[in-house]
Formats: sequence, C-alpha cells, structure tokens
Amino acid sequence: MRSLRELYRIGNGPSSSHTMGPQHAAEIFAKRAGGAEAFRVTLYGSLAATGKGHLTDKAILNVLEAIAPTEIVWCPDTVLPHHPNGMLFEALRGGEAYESWRAYSVGGGALEDDNGEVGDTDLREIYPLTTIHEIKEWCYREGKTYWEYVEECEGKEIWEYLDNVWTVMCDTIQRGLNNDGVLPGGLKVARKASTYYVKSKSFRDSLASRAKIYAYALATAEENASGGTVVTAPTCGSSGVLPAVIYHLTTSREFLRIRVLRALATAGLFGNVVKTNSSISGAAVGCQGEIGVACAMAAAASCQLFGGTPAQIEYAAEMGLEHHLGLTCDPVCGLVQVPCIERNAIAAARAFDANTYATLSDGAHLVSFDKVVEVMNETGHNLPSLYRETSEGGLAKAVEN
Repeated sequence: MRSLRELYRIGNGPSSSHTMGPQHAAEIFAKRAGGAEAFRVTLYGSLAATGKGHLTDKAILNVLEAIAPTEIVWCPDTVLPHHPNGMLFEALRGGEAYESWRAYSVGGGALEDDNGEVGDTDLREIYPLTTIHEIKEWCYREGKTYWEYVEECEGKEIWEYLDNVWTVMCDTIQRGLNNDGVLPGGLKVARKASTYYVKSKSFRDSLASRAKIYAYALATAEENASGGTVVTAPTCGSSGVLPAVIYHLTTSREFLRIRVLRALATAGLFGNVVKTNSSISGAAVGCQGEIGVACAMAAAASCQLFGGTPAQIEYAAEMGLEHHLGLTCDPVCGLVQVPCIERNAIAAARAFDANTYATLSDGAHLVSFDKVVEVMNETGHNLPSLYRETSEGGLAKAVEN
C-alpha cells in the first residue's frame, strides 16, 4: 500500500473523482503537450454522465483554456475497459492531434493510465502488509496498535502531514457552520449546518450530541458541494463523515491533538486497505465505497480515541462498512447534494454508534473487515451501471428537478 498522503488529499470539491482527478490530469497533460494550438478532451462513462453536475468540464477548462482553446466531448454511453471514469486528452496543431493521453480518475483524486497509477507524489509501496488481518496480527505480536504501524511504515514525518490535514478539516467545518444560503447547481438545496448547530444548543445530553454530529458533517458536505476546500476522507463526496466524528469528540471531551492525529492515522489505514483491495470510487462500486468506507474510517478513529483494542477497532470499522453494503451512487442531477449531503450526516452518526457497540464488546466478531471489503468489491461490480454514479437510475431517476 502507498502513503496516506495518497488517501488524504486537500483540494476543492465537489468530487474527488470527477473534479480533483480530472483537474490534476489536465495539469499533467498540459506539461506534456507543449506548443498546442488547441486541446480536445473526451470524457467517457460516468465522467460524461455526471460531469456537468460535478463541474468536471470547468475543472479541466480552468487549466487548459489558459493555454489554448479547449473542446470538451461528452461520451456517456462509452465505458472504457479499465475504469468507468475515462478521459482522452489530445493536443492539436493544425487541427490534428500530435500528442494524446488516456487517463482514468479512479477515486479519491487518484489517477491511473494504461500503464498504472500516475501522480506527482511518491508512489512507492511503503506498507508491506495490505490486509487488516495481517496488520492486526502484527499489532498483537508487537504489543502495538494501528497508528504505530502507520508510523513504522511512513516515518515520523507523517505526523506533520496529518497535522495539516486536521487543520484543514477544522477550518472547513468552521466555514460550513458560518455559511448560509442556497448551494449552486439548480436544485435549490439550502445549507442547514448552521441551523442544526444553533438548534443543538437547545437540546441536552444525547440529543445535543447527535445534533452536533449532524451539524459538523453537514458543514463539510455543504462546503464540498459549493466547491470549497476539503480533505478527501476517502473522497470529496464522503468528506464530512470522519471530520464530524473526530471534531465532535475533541470539542466535547478535549482529546489532545496528538491523539487526534493518531486517530486519523488509524482511520487512514483502514481506508487505505479498502482502496488497495477494492475501490473507493462511486463509479466503480457505488456509494458503499465512499460513504461506507468513510463510516468505517470514522468508526475506527473514534474507537481508537476511546482506547479500543485492535480487535475492537476492527469490529467498529467492520460494522461501519458492513451496514452500508449495496449502497448505490445515484446523485440527483449529477450534483453532490441529494442524497449525498444527508448521507454524510447519517453515516457520521452510524460511525459513532458502531464505536459504542464495539467498545461494549470484547472485540470478538464473526465477520472480518477484510471479508466485508471482499464482499463490497463483489457487490459493487455486480451493481448495474445505472446505480454507479451515472445518475441514470435510483433516486436520480425517481426525483424530478
């Protein structure tokens, strides 16, 4: 597995796979194709089907139009074999293509081409163990926990990176709590985070706690939907879940910052295992790979904060993912708003519940996290394409604008 830097990416929403990935691909191609008189970019499959709602064209044009006129070609009915989020970049001179590159946005902002993964960061495999079963055995053998395995593989410099990640997450929540108005895109969805937060002040105990979790998740999800700066955790569309749970715990229980960073490391490890052995792309496996994985990461992080054992932490993460199996990706009008924003809030609460359930247990459970990842992968690829981020089925078809 590669560094957590490849999982936790800082960028602008609304979609890591449909906005951040294509923008980065355009930047890479612009460096390759010097002297272009014009560009042509063909979007395939899910990128073409929901690209306008996800601002895919704007993300690409922001990069290439500054260099030369750029044409976007939409081919939603053509799905390239490697991945549903395919792009073909062409540099033109005299009307003819002299340079071309086929790339795929595979989830969480990551890119691949026909030769493998591409990017500006170090793409070395630094984690020798790639399943939670193996890592958990290492923990018990060495008397350590998951975050210590992260430090073992990444080095102590990972803490500086995660410290910046946490700063951005907190800033995003604060912006979201203080912003009002209607989100862009035409659905006329009103921001609710600030209202939920204000109302939480009138409640007591468990209801106040739940209302705050909702508010924090909504804050990030709404910032993402408006194109604001977020951290993929593991994607833009699911970026509100993990920060909401940790933010609520830190503000209500005053955990030290180093413990928060260790919780982020643990969460990232579980997300990385899914990314390596399955997918975090809604276009590939549905929303179970986004919201489901985010819920698992948040459950693992909160269990880590409460001092859970490696077995209890795995149990919490397993429940977070298991109970999202089969979740479709069906954004209305191709926007990361309905049902995406609410799903962040509900998943954050479910992550908190999974932590509580696991903490009450001794950590023993029948279904392993790795087995759920395997089933999620199988389930996702068996879902018809209209339920995998194409906006051709499910709620996207049932709800009229």
